[in-house]
Amino acid sequence: MTRTLVSTRAERIPLWLLFVAGAAMAWNLFGLYQLNDSMMQSEGGLMMRGMSAEAARIYHALPAWMHVAFALGAGGGAFGAMLLAMGRRGATMVFSASLAGYIALFVGDWIHGLFAVLPGQMSIAAVVLAIAVAMLALSAWAQRRGWIA
Repeated sequence: MTRTLVSTRAERIPLWLLFVAGAAMAWNLFGLYQLNDSMMQSEGGLMMRGMSAEAARIYHALPAWMHVAFALGAGGGAFGAMLLAMGRRGATMVFSASLAGYIALFVGDWIHGLFAVLPGQMSIAAVVLAIAVAMLALSAWAQRRGWIA
């Protein structure tokens, strides 16, 4: 009996890895939701959500490249998770791009003073970076193990 490439990949990919890929996809889709939500808010809307006037002013005035970095990080993370779940080699490259986006976002938050005016922003950014690094490392490890090809 001849097996198809899809069934061979499905047999190779451990169930726990599929679960992790699904969780990573959900995490990054939530990031895309956050990006969209933040881009649609006015300064007043941000203050109504609990931001100080200074934080809302800074946050609302962020340059477009930071939105692009956020989209690359979250969009790349979601796409990379999908590729990982499908057993596709491109997952590692896409997770690399996602990490680059999240690093740029972290640097932008620091440059524009968000860490100083938003309590907890550095912790959130550090967790996001840690997850991006972990997903890149996991996809590279899965590729070496032959789970993705």
